[in-house]
Amino acid sequence: MNSDIRKLLEGVKEGTVDVDDALLKLKVKPFEDIGYAKVDMHRKVRQGAAEVIYGAGKTPEQIIGIAETMKKNGQETILVTRLSQESADIVAKAHEMTYYKDGRCAVIGKMPEPDGIGKIVVATGGTSDIPVAEEAALTAQVLGNEVVRLYDVGVAGLHRTLAHMEDIMGASVIIAIAGMEGALASVIGGLADCPVIAVPTSVGYGASFGGLSALLSMLNSCASGVSVVNIDNGFGAGYLASMINHMNAKKEAK
Repeated sequence: MNSDIRKLLEGVKEGTVDVDDALLKLKVKPFEDIGYAKVDMHRKVRQGAAEVIYGAGKTPEQIIGIAETMKKNGQETILVTRLSQESADIVAKAHEMTYYKDGRCAVIGKMPEPDGIGKIVVATGGTSDIPVAEEAALTAQVLGNEVVRLYDVGVAGLHRTLAHMEDIMGASVIIAIAGMEGALASVIGGLADCPVIAVPTSVGYGASFGGLSALLSMLNSCASGVSVVNIDNGFGAGYLASMINHMNAKKEAK
């Protein structure tokens, strides 16, 4: 997934990039200390995806400064997660960005073109799960994936899930998001021939214990090929799905 570095090295090999220019780009310092944050510049080199700004707990001014540092160092698309509308309004005055209210996310810059091997399906048990689902979907899109959204297809009306069998069977990765008893992940895991990432949400009545019931149900799924991330962790699911959706491209690059 370190496509930028690979293209740079291939350019040197083919003679289209000067060695000194390539060396200069590789010498960029690994992080920049701006006082309240040490912005990681080499994360894309190490992991294939650039740093993401977690907006909760940060002031708008801090987010503006971190984003400015990223842009100055060549990051063209910046994802900000868990960003409130109030903070987004202030950040938007300093950076051109799009705010996605449902997912509480902002994207500074343009969405990249999809370059994954297939489609990532994001499915929710109910409409109340959409905020977590949108965080997952937007994360996957920012990381260069085509995303198909299947919302409100929970097991209380199983026919709603079965109506989307073409999308389910055509996916390279599926993110199954549900609260309550979290059964959606097991159902989809029993239908799909691809990895399923289960996301428990804090949606549910008293005995759901803020998502703990869904978490335990998903961890105890009898369906093979189901992995589980933390409660309400849409970002983690979207990131992992992107890694899976780029594995073949990584193999071919070798």
